[in-house]
Amino acid sequence: MRAGRGRAYHRYWMATSPRLLSLATAVPRHRIDQSEIERLSFTLFDPANSEIERMRPVFGNAGIETRYSCVPLDWCSRPHGWAERSRLYVDNAVDLLADAATRCLAAAGATPGDVDGIVLVSTTGIATPSIDALLMERLAMRRDTARLPIFGLGCAGGVAGLGHAAHMAAALGGMVLLLVVELCALTFRHGDNSKSNIVAAALFGDGAAAALIGMKGKGPALGPTGSHTWASSLDIMGWRIEEDGFGVRFSRDIPALVRGELRSATEAFLKRHALSLSDIAGMVCHPGGIKVIEALESSFGLPSGAMTAARDVLRDHGNMSAATVLFVLERVLAGGVRGRQLLSALGPGFTANFQILEAA
Repeated sequence: MRAGRGRAYHRYWMATSPRLLSLATAVPRHRIDQSEIERLSFTLFDPANSEIERMRPVFGNAGIETRYSCVPLDWCSRPHGWAERSRLYVDNAVDLLADAATRCLAAAGATPGDVDGIVLVSTTGIATPSIDALLMERLAMRRDTARLPIFGLGCAGGVAGLGHAAHMAAALGGMVLLLVVELCALTFRHGDNSKSNIVAAALFGDGAAAALIGMKGKGPALGPTGSHTWASSLDIMGWRIEEDGFGVRFSRDIPALVRGELRSATEAFLKRHALSLSDIAGMVCHPGGIKVIEALESSFGLPSGAMTAARDVLRDHGNMSAATVLFVLERVLAGGVRGRQLLSALGPGFTANFQILEAA
């Protein structure tokens, strides 16, 4: 696209794009220190039938100090089945999202009756009717509110959800509430001594976020969105469906993939919208773990430690799957950031999702 046409294109989507009107996050009540989990790890994992001895440093090297959980830490010391996990998932997801949504709407001067659509993103539990329908009852929302529940995007869901919510807001010509909740603690399976489960125990926490997106009002503009799915990558990240719950699956090669291939996928996305990395003022990335953050900084040619907000969220909350990037965005916006921001996150597929955000 020629430069002149590119500038006209950018002016067009800045003038017509939905706006991020408000954003709120929430965490459950159980605050857990990383040191507590490290001490408990030798009762959670059988030293004779796992690699916990060799892998113990992953707890101290994860860049995490605290996390939050919807269940107390000793819950992980006992086996649990699908029925109990699902009940806890529904109860806690609705409570957390009701809190985040209420504060998000209040921050924008809106009410539940003003919401024209809901996009719900979650991959750590299953509910039918879905959580968005349950929340409609809790908040007494309008009967004609459009609903889009999304499952299976994993850590990429927060970025992808923003794009879907922006598209829905444009289609409806109104306001859409993006709801993201991940209760990773409920996916821990007692008796699973796999390396993936050890890493998950060292990384994942619980959290929720709500974002209000509308066609009118003030706030950062949500511009182009997109994704890239790598070929032959289905085994990199995801769930195995086990008798007693979700079995976590992810590859140790994720940081290497980020270093070697994410930049080219990002540049291809930007090129489709007449942009390059030099047009990006800041990066808002999902912090999958400290090694992933280091790989992101390396891939985009940033100084080590440059992704301050991502590192801070990882330190204070761990990896909350899809919700995490919205915690990072909340901190970035609170710092008064200006200019064109690129949001990105990686998830099952194996897929990178992108979202341009213009903070005036």
